[in-house]
Amino acid sequence: MYRLFFLMLTLGVAPVLHARADAQISGYVISIADGDTLTLLTANKERVKVRLAEIDTPEKKQPYGQKAKQELASLTFNQDAQISVIDTDRYGRVVGRVVVDGLDVNAELVRRGAAWVYRDYLKRPELIPLEAEARRQRKGLWALPAPERMPPWQWRKEQRESRAAARVATSES
Repeated sequence: MYRLFFLMLTLGVAPVLHARADAQISGYVISIADGDTLTLLTANKERVKVRLAEIDTPEKKQPYGQKAKQELASLTFNQDAQISVIDTDRYGRVVGRVVVDGLDVNAELVRRGAAWVYRDYLKRPELIPLEAEARRQRKGLWALPAPERMPPWQWRKEQRESRAAARVATSES
């Protein structure tokens, strides 16, 4: 048990597991995992993985997935960021609103057409008109052909179902 606790402290996981909603976290963005996940290094040298709240970007293997990651990087990488913590997700990531130099990064990704508004988790309805305008102007992912604009939550569901069907087929053979 002590080894696990020490490992968590060493990796900077402990602060993430205990992030309170409405807390503020500041740090320097040191990595970008995908279009809606980044890692901060705090002043205490703790690594904090942050999932941007209220938005969802294409998965890496989806059309526009790599571009969404590049968009997030262009707005945050090697920058100081402030996070307004909303929650902690099931993977232990802080879920929050990211601000860099006064810019609401979550909203900017929607405005650029790099993200969908994640309506299942939406707390700020003002993001919806930003998505509608990006769609109207065919910005970012909205410029893709319609069959390539699958929302990531739908894509993930189809991937899970496909894997489950493959497991069933394998077990029956």
